[in-house]
Amino acid sequence: MSLPWPTFSTWHRIPESERAALSEILAELLAHGALIGEAGRDHELYLLAREYQRELGEYLAPLQLELLPDPDRPIFQLRPVPGDCALLARFNRAETLLVLTLWRIYHDARMEQVAASVVVTPNAIWERLRLYFENIVPPTEAQLRDMLGKLRHRRLVRLQWHEDPALFGESQVEILATLPRVIPFENAAAWQQQASWYQAPAEAAAEPTRAEEEA
Repeated sequence: MSLPWPTFSTWHRIPESERAALSEILAELLAHGALIGEAGRDHELYLLAREYQRELGEYLAPLQLELLPDPDRPIFQLRPVPGDCALLARFNRAETLLVLTLWRIYHDARMEQVAASVVVTPNAIWERLRLYFENIVPPTEAQLRDMLGKLRHRRLVRLQWHEDPALFGESQVEILATLPRVIPFENAAAWQQQASWYQAPAEAAAEPTRAEEEA
């Protein structure tokens, strides 16, 4: 049995034929933090979300979630209002280091050239982790796989595992445009200020608070 349709006045203009798809859009946004409409059904949902962006924004506002369209790509992403949204997802320390590393890889790649996508391997990510955070114990292969899987669920990366499990390090990790908004630094200097919390020797570094995900 379906629950009653929202009573927001603007929602009454949505025809019955499109309401199931609107529910699907909201489910995707709330489950994954983003709607990426590049092809197929996802593209159909993106076009519908663009048509009803105002209505979706009104629905999400009481949850203190802001609906942000990407100006260049077919993406809608949720950004929780810090301090007000009770639905903030959190990264643990290891996941925060991974997200910081991916942010820097994405930033550097975009600064060097305007590329349609930024794709790296787990081996390259592991090397960057060691470069940026030399005083930490890097993740094992299993830990890195699990963390990347969580980021895929949040629509922050796209993964193509190598067909040979023994060659996990040669898999393809595409860093999506949604990831920079999770920790939206203005520039590399702002990134460095945050990363410095984790770059000091373990005995000298104070444990920062768990990073809050903004999508």
